[in-house]
Amino acid sequence: MVSTANSRAASEDLKSGGFVSEDFKKQLLGYGLTTAEILYRRPDRRWLLQSYVWQELDLFPKFPKLQDFLAFWQEKLEGPLVSVTVAHSRLIRPAELRAINGEFRLH
Repeated sequence: MVSTANSRAASEDLKSGGFVSEDFKKQLLGYGLTTAEILYRRPDRRWLLQSYVWQELDLFPKFPKLQDFLAFWQEKLEGPLVSVTVAHSRLIRPAELRAINGEFRLH
């Protein structure tokens, strides 16, 4: 069990940005790794499809960073979007433990 003083110190480290990276803080706030495969038509050869892979920490289910990126794409880039396939996974999850009844020894 974590003492109250230790949890306060860890909380202060998170707030002050001390020893914790920004990506780790985002993951604790619920961000997960989002990968999007974007199919688009080449502006110079409309018959040709090209694939672009985008990856960032983002929030499920609204994906605000991905939405911003796609808005930027449509405003600033010439290749029209054909499809976007999204995969998302939270990297920090509760530990997956299961009790084992028994002990095995090798040699």
